[in-house]
Amino acid sequence: MEEINVKDLELKSLIGFDGNPLNGLILHPDGVHLIYPLGTNVTAYNWSTKVQRFFVGLTNIISAVTVSSTGKYVAAGQVNYMGFRSPIIIWDFQTGEVVTNYESHMVRVESVAFSCCEQYLISLGGIDDGSIIVYEIEKKEVLCGSSSVKSTAGISTVLKAVNSRNKCFVVAGDNMLRLWTLNGEQRNLQGLDTSFAKIKRKILCTEIDRLDEYAYCGTSTGDVLKIKLNFPADLAVQKPSSSPTLVGCFAKYPTPGKKQPPGVTVELYSRGVTSLHLYGNDGTMIVGSGNGVVELVRQKLQLKPQKKHYKKIETRLATPTHPLLLTVLSANVESTVTSIQLMENHTILVGTINCELFTLSVATFAVTRMFTCHTSAVYDLAFPRDYSKVFATASKNDVRVWSVDTLQQLLRVTVPNCSCSGVLFSHDGSQIISSWNDGRIRSFTPESGRPLYTIHNCHNNGVSAIAMCKDGMKLVSGGGDGQVRVWQVNGTNGTLIAVLKEHKGAVTSIDLHRLGHEAITSSADGTCIVWDIVRYTRLSIMFSSTVFTSAMYHPNGTQLLTSGTNRYIGFWEALDGSLIREIEGSAVAAINSLDITPTGKYFVTGSSDQTVKVWLYNEGFPTHVGVGHAGVVTNVRVSPDGQYLVSTSVDGGIFLWCFPHDLDTPPPSSRCSTVSGVSAGEQQTIRSRQLSLKKSMSVRKENISDISSGQKVISVLEDGGAAGDGDSTKASGSGGPRICKSSSSIR
Repeated sequence: MEEINVKDLELKSLIGFDGNPLNGLILHPDGVHLIYPLGTNVTAYNWSTKVQRFFVGLTNIISAVTVSSTGKYVAAGQVNYMGFRSPIIIWDFQTGEVVTNYESHMVRVESVAFSCCEQYLISLGGIDDGSIIVYEIEKKEVLCGSSSVKSTAGISTVLKAVNSRNKCFVVAGDNMLRLWTLNGEQRNLQGLDTSFAKIKRKILCTEIDRLDEYAYCGTSTGDVLKIKLNFPADLAVQKPSSSPTLVGCFAKYPTPGKKQPPGVTVELYSRGVTSLHLYGNDGTMIVGSGNGVVELVRQKLQLKPQKKHYKKIETRLATPTHPLLLTVLSANVESTVTSIQLMENHTILVGTINCELFTLSVATFAVTRMFTCHTSAVYDLAFPRDYSKVFATASKNDVRVWSVDTLQQLLRVTVPNCSCSGVLFSHDGSQIISSWNDGRIRSFTPESGRPLYTIHNCHNNGVSAIAMCKDGMKLVSGGGDGQVRVWQVNGTNGTLIAVLKEHKGAVTSIDLHRLGHEAITSSADGTCIVWDIVRYTRLSIMFSSTVFTSAMYHPNGTQLLTSGTNRYIGFWEALDGSLIREIEGSAVAAINSLDITPTGKYFVTGSSDQTVKVWLYNEGFPTHVGVGHAGVVTNVRVSPDGQYLVSTSVDGGIFLWCFPHDLDTPPPSSRCSTVSGVSAGEQQTIRSRQLSLKKSMSVRKENISDISSGQKVISVLEDGGAAGDGDSTKASGSGGPRICKSSSSIR
């Protein structure tokens, strides 16, 4: 037998970015590219052309990323399993090739930074490592290392290289800031500690001014430390003349008219100062806080207090001192700020821990959301029928619709405190139907997210899977209680018409026969059942010692394909449920999702080993494998036009891969616009019913094929509330849901 050559899947693009690493969003020195991590890849996003390039090689979640001062190199470190060393890789930015890599830190790389002349890479280990490593790039060797742990302080989490001296850098953390100097000849590091006197602070971020004169440090208390580094004026002198000195501990000037507690003369940033960016050379800076507030502040010299108030102010450096920070402009991005960058056109880029990217105008501080993505597991994924420009994802609290061309979020429907377990588009594209863990099925319009109807109390333990017939009149749902229920829907409500009780465990997937008269359900109890949904009886049942995660009909309807936790993909006869063959889908992990192309020639799988595979159906061999997810792959779907496939994972990542094969034209019966197996008279009745329904609707009937790539609907709350998009929030009526938009309006 000829050996099959398994190739790599080509990654087309990624949606979103990982906002968890400190300063994980970096503006390249060329002013055009954004560098940020997602999954196991580091992405270079061209702001002008919207094209993405990827730096690959890491195998787990990226914890630190940096770019050299001229933009020549990109480096990143990752998290690894307990007891294993974490790799650090340096790439050439232009070519994307790996320059060098090394493994010196245990479990986690906390931070990485290039020296100002790009000769060295400094890396800081996590809490399980506690070391600093200096790596010489040209010689491709570790030059020296030292412990970052101080006996009188906590762990170190912040690393920052100075701007003009190649052998100096700063390490900061819990109640410590140490200025290190590299001695290349003796291959060692020498450190000088900053004395904080009686002040106790945990430093979260550090910025150093252009002349290396001062270091500004944001703290968890909500103030900013100003530390003089004591470097000589001569830039050739690498070693500071004395230990760094604490100059002041600054907080905000009290807001006029705002009441302050007795004895408090300053205002602190709530949840700490998590990100800083120096703006100009006069001490003006952009401050990002843990509660999402972004402010442009400048230092203000306060007038000397009168004698009657002078006794209340302490002279020791234990509280925030003067000058205070005066707020010039302020905005709110709703979640912890982890990155702040400034573009040449005076646009501020703000990355948050909720994996969202905002742009702020320096002149007005008007907020616009540019990127967003899921921050938790994606439970389901669906394409509209015969339309590949958009797709929908289901996750905790919301359903989102994405544009394939722009990689932007077009619509978000939010249901607070609920998780969406399944999502699909109706066959005519006029509805988005979703299932939720509160036991309800909700239907929304695809353009505005307007609620159409809600079916209450569908299942006791939540609705775990849904499917809809082509005529849009019959809906099949599965629940955590193991029941399968069939509903009659008419666009405004749903009526229960049958309950099928066979499964003993939660229903994990439902797939309908292309003729609409049968359905297959898979369950966690190790069974798959084929149902007659016309007479509501069981036709056949399949057993296996596994937890079935997915089951699908082959497009010709004669065979069934299943996947489960036993790592095997099963091929079954649809007529009697007999097993034809089993192939090993993964060597080490469960198969969580599968999808078959419209012609049935290929199928794709996603597994817990974080890989996506493309298979030949008849031969049962994989042809391509995609590696890049940093978490378990939860869903895979091939686009209706066969150009690409989409995969999602538990970390919220959405990956678009180029489908490696050319799809043949599918058989007309499998993609027919009419309802197969239905007489002409019945089809006419269905058309008349749909036409009368359309006429009775008070507003224009929406369709997913009409959705605009320029649509900027950000969020619609199902219960009538709205989540803001910066400051642009508008109400669409007193009783209906509020829709939040950015600068562009709905078409």
